[in-house]
Amino acid sequence: MSVETVPKSMKQLRACLVCSLVKSFDQFENDGCENCEAVLRLKRNRDNVYLCTSSNFEGMIAACKPEDSWVCRWQRINKFNKGIYAISVQGRLPASIVSDLRRSGIVYKSRDTSKM
Repeated sequence: MSVETVPKSMKQLRACLVCSLVKSFDQFENDGCENCEAVLRLKRNRDNVYLCTSSNFEGMIAACKPEDSWVCRWQRINKFNKGIYAISVQGRLPASIVSDLRRSGIVYKSRDTSKM
């Protein structure tokens, strides 16, 4: 796990609405999302950080070897980079971004389990 992806503080944490990676607002703005940057373009884009991440999430998982973890498979994060991930992320992506994901061959599934 890269030290840069681990949140440096428990303040201003946000989770990516696509992959549930947890980082601070500044980390998303400075570095983007290690899993979704090609489509979400969060790096140096404050508006997209607000649109594509949420401060309303539950629980956290530290994924050191996501490809080998049954917990990561259960959470659908086993193909993502090492990092800290939310268990559930509340919020919805804008329709335009969902369309961009679809055009890129990515099927968006909400990570919001609060309504289940």
